[in-house]
Amino acid sequence: MSGGNDVDHKPDELEGREALEEEASEGSLSPSAELEEAMREAAEAVEDRQASRKPKAQEPESEALAAELAEVRAELEGFKDRHLRLQADFENQRKRTLRDRQEAHKFGHENLVKDLLGSVDNLERAIDHAQSSDGGDFEAMLQGVELVRRELLGALGKHGVTAIEAEAQPFDPEVHEAMAQEFDDSVPVGTVVRVFEKGYRIWDRLLRPARVVVSKASEEPAGGSGSGEE
Repeated sequence: MSGGNDVDHKPDELEGREALEEEASEGSLSPSAELEEAMREAAEAVEDRQASRKPKAQEPESEALAAELAEVRAELEGFKDRHLRLQADFENQRKRTLRDRQEAHKFGHENLVKDLLGSVDNLERAIDHAQSSDGGDFEAMLQGVELVRRELLGALGKHGVTAIEAEAQPFDPEVHEAMAQEFDDSVPVGTVVRVFEKGYRIWDRLLRPARVVVSKASEEPAGGSGSGEE
């Protein structure tokens, strides 16, 4: 009996296998329900695994962003500190500049004053000498005053102060100031014939103009050249 059953089943198995092979060769083999279930479970498992991996993949990115943010904050703090130092340096420099300017305004002429003190001393000596001699030694007093004048001009010259030439010079409105005019035919018209007050420069800058009298031509007599009139 058993042998007959074996013989009976073999043709059936062969026929089923051949049918499957034929369907497979024709491309119409449909998966079983168990295979579809297994494939679905495998797909879900892959999706679950990918979903579980996303936070782990994002975690290093968050750490990198946090580290970059900390670096930017540290750099910003450095900029703030540098700004405060520069502001403090600027304020100190401003105060020093203001102090130097005030000192220059108060003591900038200190060297000039030192150079003038010797002339003041000599002038006082000349006055004392004139007073002690009851004005009798006028010549000595005059020499003393002349000495003081030369010393004063020398001290001014050391600091770039020079007198402006004016006497017998053509009138120059850049450095001369005309106070009056005089008839003088002995010199060309517009010549300085007298100086009221000397002018001075300091280096190339005008300190004050020379105040002068300028020549002009003599007026013709009334009637002019009327010798030819009848």
